[in-house]
Amino acid sequence: MDKSRTAELDVVSPKDREQTRPPKSAAREWTEALIIALILALIIRAFLLQAYRIPSSSMEDTLLKGDHILATKYNYGMTIPFTTHKLWGKDIVPKRGDVIIFSFPNNTSVDFVKRVIGLPGDTIAVRDKKVIVNGQVFSTGHEKYTDPYIVTEGQGRMRDNMPETVIQKGHVFAMGDNRDQSYDSRFWGQLPVENIKGKALIIYFSYERGNMLNRLARIGHLIK
Repeated sequence: MDKSRTAELDVVSPKDREQTRPPKSAAREWTEALIIALILALIIRAFLLQAYRIPSSSMEDTLLKGDHILATKYNYGMTIPFTTHKLWGKDIVPKRGDVIIFSFPNNTSVDFVKRVIGLPGDTIAVRDKKVIVNGQVFSTGHEKYTDPYIVTEGQGRMRDNMPETVIQKGHVFAMGDNRDQSYDSRFWGQLPVENIKGKALIIYFSYERGNMLNRLARIGHLIK
């Protein structure tokens, strides 16, 4: 007998080996798919995108209470997952007018969304509700006012009449678009850029009881 021929007959091809393996159960296939999906979701949430729900009216009419948004997490550096510390980019300064998500300086477990108004080196003041940047009245085109009364005394005067202040290096001045209903840098001070977690990108869902039709029309709107 030809020995080489016998050796060839004894070889099992990879295809034959695959055919001899027992098929995976449906439960195992589903489990593996779910694990892969979970890992991908964690990576996306940690480094690319994160979902947020808007709980207040401080950014109306740009963002409404009940809007659900996605924010990119890479525009201003990379935050270590489940912390407020950045792997890199802690000195990246956003552009004026950017809508940002950040950890509230007085309680970093709470996230805020506001618009960047002042940049490092800017001189900012508020006079009779008008925002003054470097000596000029500044408007984003998104602000709105709901209270015609101008506060000139007491602690609340900061809303409508804030003394001139210079923005420090590594900080920005953030305000809500709904100027009369926003708790922002006028009250709690300048925002360290290292607290910024992301940039608001898009509205992916919006809900308000009794107004579903109008809210559905907001889905897919880019946030500017």
